[in-house]
Amino acid sequence: MSAEITRRLILMRHGKSEWSDVDDHERPLAELGRKDAPVAGKWLAGAGIAPDLALCSTAARCRETWKLAVAELPQRPRTVYEDRLYEASVGELIAVLNEASDELTDLLLVGHNPGMHGLADALAGESEGDLLARMNRSGFPTTSVAVLTFQGSWKAVEHGIARLVGFRAPERVSSRPK
Repeated sequence: MSAEITRRLILMRHGKSEWSDVDDHERPLAELGRKDAPVAGKWLAGAGIAPDLALCSTAARCRETWKLAVAELPQRPRTVYEDRLYEASVGELIAVLNEASDELTDLLLVGHNPGMHGLADALAGESEGDLLARMNRSGFPTTSVAVLTFQGSWKAVEHGIARLVGFRAPERVSSRPK
């Protein structure tokens, strides 16, 4: 594929989870998370986002968030549950993206903070309007979604390469990608 291809990266933070006595990896979604996840899925569908592939952290709260969100999409993308997304740093997330096949145009990650917010902020060299400022003010709360575009190969993903074109956070007015 040509380096001129515009690619889209969608970053989704898991929904609000329960704080219980179970291991962190196995924490389920709280009621609020179960309500917010389908709303995020509807926002993705309304924005015309149809990922070619979804990479989802193996943590229970991420798997549950994705299950509820993807049910709202017109087509279910292939989903891979990826251990490396759990507690991943920005550098580790970029390494995962650098391994993506250039046959993929749209890739969605479901993961955790601070990684999801850090990655969106690191990659966004520019943004539509005030999206970057709004994203950073919000702190990327649970069930937030950031949509970034860039040109080139997944192997070339690095700091500042992308444009933030959409951001959705619960309880705030969201902007759909153009």
